[in-house]
Amino acid sequence: MQDFVGAKGVISKERLAELSQRRNGPAFLYLASHWGAIALNTAAMHYTWGTWLCVPLFLLQGLLLNYLYAPEHECDHFTAFRTRWLNQAVAFVCGFLIFYPNSDHRWSHYAHHRNTQNWDRDTELGRGPIRTLAGYLLYLSGMTLIRHKFLRIFLHALGRADDWYLTAGQRRSVIACTRWMVAGYAVVVASAVAAQSWWPLYYWLGPFVLMRWTYMLQGGGEHVGLTHEPNTLLNTRTLTTNAFMRWINWNMTYHTAHHTFPGVPFHRLPELHREIEERLGYRLPSAPYFRLHWGHIRRFARGDTELDICAGHDERLVEEGKLSAPAGV
Repeated sequence: MQDFVGAKGVISKERLAELSQRRNGPAFLYLASHWGAIALNTAAMHYTWGTWLCVPLFLLQGLLLNYLYAPEHECDHFTAFRTRWLNQAVAFVCGFLIFYPNSDHRWSHYAHHRNTQNWDRDTELGRGPIRTLAGYLLYLSGMTLIRHKFLRIFLHALGRADDWYLTAGQRRSVIACTRWMVAGYAVVVASAVAAQSWWPLYYWLGPFVLMRWTYMLQGGGEHVGLTHEPNTLLNTRTLTTNAFMRWINWNMTYHTAHHTFPGVPFHRLPELHREIEERLGYRLPSAPYFRLHWGHIRRFARGDTELDICAGHDERLVEEGKLSAPAGV
């Protein structure tokens, strides 16, 4: 994936090579702060158990846990740390905590990058176009995604990994990784039974499921409603937000820059984003979380489908000269 570029002629090879240099320091800082926040919040949940104070901490726990996808994502790109085994180890631990085996994520995500917004081959579009408001709200809840991930864990643990983009070696890796994680989950369950405790539900699974929608603000905003033409500068959205969300996302809010140049480490993305816009002379697709999703909700409520929203985006791009009109138009 490090050699993949979503749009040519935007950043020089020399500058891209400079931006793509790996360092361990930034990732250690982000990881220590993210895992540290979860550890402190877990302790606070323990000491406030049985009081109303544990409610906001429970919700915060879910937010912090769901966004562990950010370090898993970065490490599966092998861009977070310079040291390869650190990327693999951190991705494994984070994947375990969010029920997304890192080997499965790595190969699925690479296919997503190489086929972004391709209805037939983008691994994040297996859901098909969203056609109703109820469908969009269900999508934003994250429940369908959780169901999908638990089903994949079950199937892969049984040795069934038949996705089209996997080689024979990758299939073996996905199955082995998933089985190790299932063994870990069995140990967690056994510890809870032995201690006669509900701790996995209180500190981990409960907050994760309840607050899954918070991650969907990001995951559901990166591509939905944009063109399906193969140009990452147009079919991928940057989410404009506050410093806290940029931190918890490990800068994945700068998603257009990341999708176009996935070999650039997360801590250089703000810089890369600015340089892309300066070079192009216009702003990349962007929106705040709530304004974006509220806009989509209003469109679905009026009877539009995801295909209608995407078509409207195509029309605006043609009017702005960023996209060629379809033949015969």
